[in-house]
This record gives sequence, structure tokens and C-alpha cells, in this order.
Amino acid sequence: MPPVTTSANITFHPCFLRFDAASVSFSGKMVALIATYVLSRVVHHLLKPFSQPYMTSDLVIGLILASLPRARDSFTSLFSITLENIVDFGMISYAFVLGLEMDPYVVFKSPTRHAMVAYAGTVSTFVAACAITPWLHYLRNSSIITFTLSLSISLSGSGSHILTRLMTYLKVGKSDIGKLSIGAGVHSDMITMFSVVLSFVFFPLQETANFREGIKTSVQIGAALMLQTLLAAKISPVFMNWINQSNPEGKPLKGSHLVLSMAFMTVLCSLAPWMGYNSCLSAFMGGLFLPSEGRISKWTISRINNLLSTLFYPLFFFWVGLRVDISSFAVGNIGTWVRLFCLILIATIGKVGGTLICGLMLGYHRPELVAVGLLLTAKGHFHVYFAVDALRQGKIDVTTCISMVILIFLSVIHTPFVVKHIIERARKRVPVQRMTLRWLDPSSELRILLCLHGTHNLESGISLMEISRGKPAPGLFVHVTDMIELTEKIASTLVPGEGVDNMTITDNSVTEMRDEITRAFQTHINENVDGGIMLSRMLVLSTFNSMPHDISVLAEDLMVSLILLPFHKRVKADGTLDEGHPGFRHVNRKLLRNAPCSIGILVDRGFGFTERLSTSSVSKVAVIFIGGKDDQEALAYAGRVVWHPGVELTVIRFLVDKNSEHAPRRVNNRASVAEQEEEMKLDDECFAEFYEKYVAGGNVAYMEKHLANSSETYTNLMSIEGRYSLIIVGRAGRVNTVLTQGLNDWQQCPELGPVGDVLSGSNSASGTSILIVQLHNIKGQLDGLSDEFSIM
Repeated sequence: MPPVTTSANITFHPCFLRFDAASVSFSGKMVALIATYVLSRVVHHLLKPFSQPYMTSDLVIGLILASLPRARDSFTSLFSITLENIVDFGMISYAFVLGLEMDPYVVFKSPTRHAMVAYAGTVSTFVAACAITPWLHYLRNSSIITFTLSLSISLSGSGSHILTRLMTYLKVGKSDIGKLSIGAGVHSDMITMFSVVLSFVFFPLQETANFREGIKTSVQIGAALMLQTLLAAKISPVFMNWINQSNPEGKPLKGSHLVLSMAFMTVLCSLAPWMGYNSCLSAFMGGLFLPSEGRISKWTISRINNLLSTLFYPLFFFWVGLRVDISSFAVGNIGTWVRLFCLILIATIGKVGGTLICGLMLGYHRPELVAVGLLLTAKGHFHVYFAVDALRQGKIDVTTCISMVILIFLSVIHTPFVVKHIIERARKRVPVQRMTLRWLDPSSELRILLCLHGTHNLESGISLMEISRGKPAPGLFVHVTDMIELTEKIASTLVPGEGVDNMTITDNSVTEMRDEITRAFQTHINENVDGGIMLSRMLVLSTFNSMPHDISVLAEDLMVSLILLPFHKRVKADGTLDEGHPGFRHVNRKLLRNAPCSIGILVDRGFGFTERLSTSSVSKVAVIFIGGKDDQEALAYAGRVVWHPGVELTVIRFLVDKNSEHAPRRVNNRASVAEQEEEMKLDDECFAEFYEKYVAGGNVAYMEKHLANSSETYTNLMSIEGRYSLIIVGRAGRVNTVLTQGLNDWQQCPELGPVGDVLSGSNSASGTSILIVQLHNIKGQLDGLSDEFSIM
């Protein structure tokens, strides 16, 4: 075609015009896809308070953006075909991983309670759907038997991966109702997927000329699928075991073996599709019978799941929006809404009804069974793909497909609210677990996780163990734990120990340090303690970023009530503190936020009386009580210290002098008057109990100071420094802040709290050590409810 010349003597070539139009079209596509990714993440962040899964935001953004005229017009038929191929490949990968995470052999075992509940809910929903849906005219150009079976199976299924991740995220996966819901969801998902697999064998998608030809096609597809399944069940374990043995844990995966494994999985899942079977279902069957254990399988699951959640799911729902044009939904037709509500009722009543009947026969409680039934109605990505694929094949119309998508959307958004209702009911019925000193059963031994940085903490660590022992019965169980940073040097000395996950340190400096600490503690117990103390040795070897989590997990496993940590600063020769170690400071601060029990931080300025024990001298210890939950916990710890014969304990209570002329007229306090009065009531009750036990009998000295403001508090704190070898204080947790307001304006270490920071100032050389105590912070842990609560 010749160039075009305008009246302004500007010449355009048609090739450039076509290139420019293509560039504009391509840029429009990229803007739409990028906007899908960005907005889905933004909406998910906004929905975080409601604990909605990513599927909710991905679906909403995908449908809305794809329904915009400019976005729809930019996607030509050629690019739409490319997008469909990407989506089909993504769903093949999704189905493969879904099957790989399941265990098909549980079907052949005696059914567990999880399986019974799953089968009951699935069968009841399937029967209800088969009985009702043929009368509602959902189908378009499809056999009524094929369509009814497909729709009934879809309504009967559950999105196990959505349910599992949601229950885990909301920290109820370890509870009995969480285990029941997850187990039943996996069983339901596997059974319905397996039913879809069989239905596609007997009712293939391709049209056949006659009945005999249809039988022949079904036999060919069934034979190919059977061969693929046998290879996956019998041959793949041998091959995968060889790959796993050649690539042990701790060594990099060999590239050739990784490529060979991926090629084997691909060929295995391609056998049935060569005979005309659905590729997505073939991938599910291939993954279902592949070994799920082993390094290669775990690597495949993690990588594909990460790729799907990061890149594929937003793109998938954008494709769904392109396929199901929302503007085509027959909003004005009353029959549309009737059919939609019928679908919702079938899916809900069928699941809840079957779960309720079976659960009551098994002895479960009715309210929890209803909650489990509602959770099992949740659908997943495959159900959306299944509905859109039926539209693509011409089996249903757009309105029916949109109704299915709406049903799936509603089945997902309600699940977080059901889980939160479960937590609320559990909180009312199950006792709250508080790993604290104050709420410790008097007949139970005290378990302490005593953490050390090195041998320089020996003297103070042994002294803390001494004063924490309390009465000889029931005694004290101390887990002395070494906090060692995992460096490249230490990592190079690790060798496999006994057990799968155990490693042994061969670094001489570490082993010698640990042996020295063990000998010192054991020697002290043997020579100076007349029973009542049990000792165990622990090790936390990790980077500073993961050390807080490892210590928390260890504390949970050992069921300790108190973690004792060294301060990150060490005392210098002149008695002042150095700049400290930033890594250990990070560990302390993270543990203060997330520890599963009460926690104490010792600012050591030479605290120790192992030498004094031999000379029969007495150590003076004080506990300061201003008020608040942390001070109450500090007082509970002091209740154990008082039993030590080598300690002379003094309790100092700071009270507000409201009649003083120096009292502040206004206090910047966010707490209400009712909250302040409630705290004062609890403070008085706690202190009165301590007073009656120890002060009234003359075992503890008592001092009372009436102060007007935080300035007087600071003066009195400075005045008592140097008089005691150890001062015990609460970290914070005060509602009434009259006596501490303003102390934190010049804090050097906020993690110690206002009082602890004043007493442990780096410039002080008083020789007084400070123990800062914080009550178990139950925020973020189901408000004190154990993760393994039982309410069924």
C-alpha cells in the first residue's frame, strides 16, 4: 500500500499506523493487568480487619476491571486466546498441586470422624441438588443427566485449600473443630474431584456420532487414565525415591535431576489427554497418586503455590471477568434470582443438614456442627473455573455462570465470620490459658526458661535460679538455654545428629562454653541446693531474625510460665553499661511483643550471691509496686523470692497523693475513669493478698511513699538506687499513669518501661541490678485461648 500524504505535506505509512495502533492496544492490556495486581493487593489490605482471603479481593477486582468497556475492548480475540491458554495451564498446575497435597489411600481405610462428616455433607448436598436442579432450567445445550450430575458435584464440593489456609491464618487449625473442618474439607474436595474425574470418563466433552462410538471413546479414555494412574502409583515412587536420595536435605538440588523430575511429572500427566481426556483432571489424578513426601514433591508444591498466589490468581479472575460479562446478567428477570437463591439454599442446607445429622450421631454439639457445615460450603478456584468452562463449552448461559460465581463468592466471604464466632464460643466455654506466675497453680512446679548469652551471664543466671526456687515443694524446673547466633562459621561446623532435623555443633568455642555453663549450674545445685530444683539444658541456634520465634516455640513446647533474658548491655569495669549488642536487643524487643508467657529482663550490674551464700550474708532485694498488671506479676515473682533464706525482701509501694499541691491538674490519660477504678481495685486486691501472706507475718519489710507526680517518682527512684543488690519492677501495663507520665520522654531503652529505664540508666554505677517483669501479653493469641482448644 502506498504512503498517504496530507495537505500539510506530512506523509504517513500504513505500517506505522498499524504499529502505533498495536502499541496503544498493548499498553492498554498492560495497564489493565498491572491495575488488577495492584488493586487486588490494596483491597486485600483494606479487608484484612475482616480476615478475608486473597480470593475475595482477587475476584472482586477481576470482575470489576474486566467489565470496564475500555479494558474489554483492548483485549482482541488473539490476545484473549493467549490469555485462555495461560489460564488453562495455570489451572492444570493448580489441579496437580491440589492432588499432590492429598492422600488418596485414606479412602481405602476405615473412615475417620472427619471422613464421615465429609461424606454426609457431600452426599446430602448431592442428593438435594439432583432432586431440585432439573426443575429449575439451568441448562442450555446439554444433556440433562450430564448437567445435573456436574452441577450437583460442584455444589457438593469444598475448597479445601481456601479453608485450610483460613483456619491456619486465624490460628484455629490445631483445635478440635479446626482439625475436623480441615479434615472434612480435604475429604470432601477429594471425593468430589474424583467424582468429576469419573464423570468426564463416562460423559466425555467431545460429541460422538452414536452410542457405540461414545462407548468406544469412554473405554479409550478410561484405559489411558488407568494406565496413567498405575504408573503414578507404582513407578513414580521408585523414581522419586531415587531423586530424593540423590539430593539429601542440606545440599543444593542438582539441576539435571530437577529438570528430569519436572519432565517425568509432565509426561505422566499427559498420557490421558493424548486420548482426548481433560488436561486439568488428568493433572489432578497424576498429582494425587504421586508421592507427596520427599524433597522434590515439597519443592514442587511450595514453588507452584507461590507462583499461583503471587501471579496467577489475579490474572485468572481478570479472565473470568472477561468471560462473564456482568452487564449480561439478567437482573430484571425474577427467575434469575429464584434460581440463584435455590443454588444458595441447596449448597447451604445440604452441607449443614448432612453435617448436623452425622455429627449428632457421633456425639458432637449442635452449634459447632452448624459452624462446620457452614465452613464446608466454601468453594475454591476450581469451582469458578468449572463454571466458566461450562460457559465456554456452551453448556450454560452467562446468567447461570454468573449465578455460580456469585454463589462461590458468598461461600468464601462468610467463612472468617464463622471462624470468629467459633472463637467467641470457645472463649466462653474453654478456660483461658494464662502462662503467668500469678495464675500458676500452687501445687504445680514453676517452669522457667533461663536464657544466657555466654559464660559472662553465669553468676547472674545462677543467682536468678536461686531466688526463683520458692518453696522446696512443688519445686522449680529450670531450662537453661544458650542463645547462640547462627553464623557462617558455626554453620560450617554443623553435622547431622540423631533424628531427622537434629544437628550437632562441633565448633570448639561453642561446645566448651556450653560445657562450662552446664558444669557451673550442676555443681551449684549439687553443693548448695537441698532438692527442689530440676535442671535441663537447651540450645537456640539461629539468626537474630528467627531467634525470637524459636525461643517462643521452645517456651510453648516446654510449657514454661516465665522467660528470663539478659539485657543486651553489659556492665563495664567502671560500673556503667556499654552500648550493647543490637542483635540481642532485637530478640528482647520481639519477645516482649510475642512471648507465649510472662517475661523478665535482667539488667545485670554484678548481681549474684553465690559467694554470699558461703559466707551466710544476706542480699537485699526490693520490689516496687506502683500499679498495673505488670507490677502485679512482679509482686507474684517477689512472692517466690521471699522464701529464699539468703534474701531480705522489701516491698515499696508508691501511692498517689491527691491532696498534694504539686499534684497535676490534668493528666493526659486515654483510659476512662471506669478503667482506672477497675485497675485500682485489682491493685488493692493483689497487694492485700501479698500483704496478708508475707508482710503481716514479718517476713517482708514494707515501705509506703505518697507521691504527687512523676517528678517525685523519679527522685525517689534515684534515692533507692545503691541500697539493694536487686530491684524488681513491672515493665508497664498501667492504666493510671499519674506517677509515671513523662518518665518515658527521655527513655534510652523503651523496652524496659519507664521505671525500668530510669533505674537502669547507662550512666549509673550504683551496682544495683534491675529485673523488669512483664505479664503474659495474650493479645494476638486468640485473647488467651489456647490454639489447641476443644469445644466439640
